[in-house]
Amino acid sequence: MGTFQIEGGHSLSGSIQPQGAKNEALQILCAVLLTSEKVVINNIPDIIDVNKLIKLLGNLGVKIEKLGKGSYSFQSDAIDLKYLESDAFKNEGSGLRGSIMIVGPLLGRFGKGYIPRPGGDKIGRRRLDTHFDGFVKLGAKFRYNKEERFYGVEAPNGLTGNYMLLEEASVTGTANILMAAVWAKGKTTIYNAACEPYLQQLCKMLNSMGAKIQGVGSNLLTIEGVEKLSGCEHTILPDMIEIGSWIGLAAMTKSEITIKNVSWDNLGLIPTTFEKLGITIEKKGDDIFVPAHKDGYEIQNFIDGSIMNISDAPWPGFTPDLLSILLVVATQARGSVLIHQKMFESRLFFVDKLIDMGAKIILCDPHRATVIGHDFKSSLRATTMTSPDIRAGVSLLIAAMSANGTSTIHNIEQIDRGYENIDERLRAIGAKITRLD
Repeated sequence: MGTFQIEGGHSLSGSIQPQGAKNEALQILCAVLLTSEKVVINNIPDIIDVNKLIKLLGNLGVKIEKLGKGSYSFQSDAIDLKYLESDAFKNEGSGLRGSIMIVGPLLGRFGKGYIPRPGGDKIGRRRLDTHFDGFVKLGAKFRYNKEERFYGVEAPNGLTGNYMLLEEASVTGTANILMAAVWAKGKTTIYNAACEPYLQQLCKMLNSMGAKIQGVGSNLLTIEGVEKLSGCEHTILPDMIEIGSWIGLAAMTKSEITIKNVSWDNLGLIPTTFEKLGITIEKKGDDIFVPAHKDGYEIQNFIDGSIMNISDAPWPGFTPDLLSILLVVATQARGSVLIHQKMFESRLFFVDKLIDMGAKIILCDPHRATVIGHDFKSSLRATTMTSPDIRAGVSLLIAAMSANGTSTIHNIEQIDRGYENIDERLRAIGAKITRLD
């Protein structure tokens, strides 16, 4: 396991450019399987999860060429479907949750798709029922090998459009069904579809390839199946989760930071939610400027005077990926806040590490934590900890950068799964962070 050593207590200064969006990249990369023509994708983040998926696509027979930093061309004109049933695929596919999204494109275009049970963050149950229920409604037959934990769907005679009401607004589930439906005969209607900016980007990309998708940006998508999709060029949005991470980092370290080219129109409730914690956020063109909070920041109350409650919800609600960041930032605020993680039951289980550092947190149950802020009157203590998942890992990193003394974070591969060269980029704005092999 890799390790970070962080000397805390330093203010940072300067500008930072967010990477391409991880969650969008995983969907967009799978979409290259939908056509035999060349697809060019720009602003791909250089992170472990994305690089694993690119490698898997190459093993599947996709021709890949790196055009420059973050830019690749993909051509899926010689797909090796036998690879899907190989031991190598079962091993590689199981290490990445995003690999589930190759099933929809393969099913739509080739009539079959297989996947081992995918991995990913240990943040609680993350069911795949929505994906496969949707495939079955399109006419596919589902099979599951319980011993090998291997899923498969087959439609040798092709897919047929259908109406479906999704049980949950799953982002990856919607993307997967959508990519299968563009090849289905007739009309498909997906109600209670996820509508995150990642999904909107995928829809725009597919429409540029010749798909016929209406309702983009809403939870009601209609898809008219087509018989051919062409190549295209697509640019990935900046990562909204990384943008939120840098806002939190600036506040906790009392730093003056400019976050460049954030695509304000796609940030949703992120800026206003941080403002509920008392953090000042200024819009400068398409940049975010966070001034140094020398006098700290104060959590707002509701208008009736009751304690602030911040919770996650499907888009356009607040993204669950940033609740861990908000929780850490609240540990040094003036006032108290209830953080309610509704969508994953194990995502708050890193708070014991913050409590060890001196944070005042009451874990009410697996979904709720009450944070009583220190108002910077008492600094967090440096400690040694292990990163349990991507977002908790970065939250602990932010805590360590605000703490007195030198902290150690092990298992930083979890952080590298979602953040590109994070130590180099932080050092460029003044952080004291060292990577140890």
